[in-house]
Amino acid sequence: MRFYAQDNNLSLKICQDRHTLAETESGERECRKFNMTAIGACLFAAGFSPAVVRSCLTPSSGKKKSNPTRRFAVSTEQILTKKAETTTTSFPENERLKMKRSENGKQEKQNPVIWELAEAEKKIRKSLKDYFEESKDFIRSDGGPPRWFSPLECGSRLDESPLLLYLPGIDGVGLGLVRQHYSIGKIFDVWCLHIPVKDRTSFTGLVKLVERTVRSENNRFPNRPIYLVGESLGACLALAVAACNPDIDLVLILANPGTSFKKSQLEPLIPLLALMSDQLQLSLPYILSLMTGDPLKVTMDDVAEGVPLQQTIGELSQHVAAMSSYLSVLADILPRETLLWKLQMLKSASAYANSRLHAVKAQTLILTSGKDQLLPSPDEGQRLHSLLPKCENRLFSDSGHFLFLEDKVDLVTTIMGATFYRKGAYYDYISDYVQPSPYAFKKIYESFGWVRFATSPVMLSTFEDGKIARGLAGVPSEGPVLYVGYHMLLGFELSSMISQFFFERNILLRGIAHPSMFRRLKEGKLPPMSQFDTFRVMGAVPVSGTLFYNLLSSNAHVLLYPGGVREACHRKGEEYKLFWPEQTEFVRMAARFGAKIVPFGVVGEDDFFEVFFDYDDQMKVPFLRDYILEISEQSESVRTEEQGEVGNQDMHLPGILPKFPGRFYYYFGKPIETKGREKELRDREKAHELYLEVKSEVEKCLAFLKEKRESDPYRYLFTRLSYQATHGFTSEVPTFEV
Repeated sequence: MRFYAQDNNLSLKICQDRHTLAETESGERECRKFNMTAIGACLFAAGFSPAVVRSCLTPSSGKKKSNPTRRFAVSTEQILTKKAETTTTSFPENERLKMKRSENGKQEKQNPVIWELAEAEKKIRKSLKDYFEESKDFIRSDGGPPRWFSPLECGSRLDESPLLLYLPGIDGVGLGLVRQHYSIGKIFDVWCLHIPVKDRTSFTGLVKLVERTVRSENNRFPNRPIYLVGESLGACLALAVAACNPDIDLVLILANPGTSFKKSQLEPLIPLLALMSDQLQLSLPYILSLMTGDPLKVTMDDVAEGVPLQQTIGELSQHVAAMSSYLSVLADILPRETLLWKLQMLKSASAYANSRLHAVKAQTLILTSGKDQLLPSPDEGQRLHSLLPKCENRLFSDSGHFLFLEDKVDLVTTIMGATFYRKGAYYDYISDYVQPSPYAFKKIYESFGWVRFATSPVMLSTFEDGKIARGLAGVPSEGPVLYVGYHMLLGFELSSMISQFFFERNILLRGIAHPSMFRRLKEGKLPPMSQFDTFRVMGAVPVSGTLFYNLLSSNAHVLLYPGGVREACHRKGEEYKLFWPEQTEFVRMAARFGAKIVPFGVVGEDDFFEVFFDYDDQMKVPFLRDYILEISEQSESVRTEEQGEVGNQDMHLPGILPKFPGRFYYYFGKPIETKGREKELRDREKAHELYLEVKSEVEKCLAFLKEKRESDPYRYLFTRLSYQATHGFTSEVPTFEV
């Protein structure tokens, strides 16, 4: 049974007396395969009433999640839905995005709906202020044993969402994910562990508590993973539970693990606190202030972006004053006796977890902060990565100890980027993928702002009647659609193209990407996996016939580069030359689902870079040849059945010289229909004819752009800057006449 807080200041639902429910799994998904070796790969990815608290018991199992008549998650959805309805779109329901239209029917790009939805979501998300305000209610008349609670704003999740157990750090409140509640509540069933201030349960007692919950929930849903998200002390707790339960499918998300306690600045505090007299307790808030990391940075994260300087200074001063007042809340959360107890517990927890690391078999994602003032987290992350078998690391260079309380850290985006979100035993690139929210996408979009500024991309599309228009209005709205085109040098076209499709049309391009973006055969000199997180967040999948089939069968918009690495890492003088294999499998697969094929071309790389030291040059240098071969051994090969240079997929980085920036031009040609031609295109000759037609159309797109860009008065950076200096730096720069 669950109790739901009804007061507007209350934001948590309490878990109590869960009853076991049986769940049956239906069917197995049939896996269809076809030969994909000919297809290329791209490079790219709070407070609650003390009376209610005291009524809670340590849960064992319980009823399946119901929909209460009043919960604040509902108001969240209503805000977004209402905002969406007034602007002719419903983004939370994944419908196609439509821009606001003026009276003359033209699109107004200054106020896209997705930005309004992002701002609405930002206002709903909680802040560091909420952490302290809700913590006050937790510690007021707090008592009883440790127990679970589930935040109300985590109420509307996906079907069959896995369970996420949040294990707090030494604060023990359980609100460490307060800034993440809205987003994680969309895809997880979230339970948070609350350890009362005066509770003195030992570390082994906490291990047993979490272990009982894990086993109980695993009995209810044996085919779903259970996520353990732990910070510092909570990370040790997660490792201990995983070591004791290797037979249960656990996924560990560990932020700044406390396993490095002996090397930290925390250990010397134990004798200091033990000797501290009651008269010296006034200095305790100063000691606790270390836990907030960089106060100025934390408060700056909460200050509104894009506001006038005077308003920014005013908001900043208010936040700094608020942070100062919250030091007393920290002292209430961790009075001297409790802080001493927690540090001693962390010391024993660190030793306990370290002695059992060899038994941890769980999939693990370690998140570390580059500016952690309490623990040597980056070094500890590397140490654990070398000891745990299924482990990945992500470093947040500018973050402090309390990683999840920082505005720039989005746990869902991090989990998605590392492909750690799954509802079954294995990650499914189709059913487990969740596209980024408007708020998360805006952050991604803004992170590539420098690329758009330098390249000022021009995008053209073609309607079915052959009419060419600026923008993406001509591309098909309904899938399945297969976009086939030319891969620019090192894939520089990808960030602008993928983000613009999502920004302008809410079309998510699911790119077929090189396997090295997703898995490595062994450690080596390839870039770290984290560098490709953004592309995975935006829907990239590894080369696979099965995945290609499943994407088209789910009516997706699929991005394919037949030229693959050979095209993206071309040699000197090979700009805009296609390197396609002879096989025509993608044509036949598109016809099988009646997918439209959109040929496209992109030009502009030769305005930015010049290849001066290519693959052929590097293979003549012994140590570079060995380096390239070593890199090739790290990742799976593609096109193993192809002969000659088209089959050569060695990963390498061409030597390039920068040029004075030009401009990127994208042209999406007239869609080619395959619907109704499945029987015809089963014939290899007919399929080959269509394959050559698509290739010819791509070449025509390239030729069209190369010719038209010569008449663009704003092709080069200086002329574009002059235009924007006059018309505003957010204005759209004109181009040639279409």
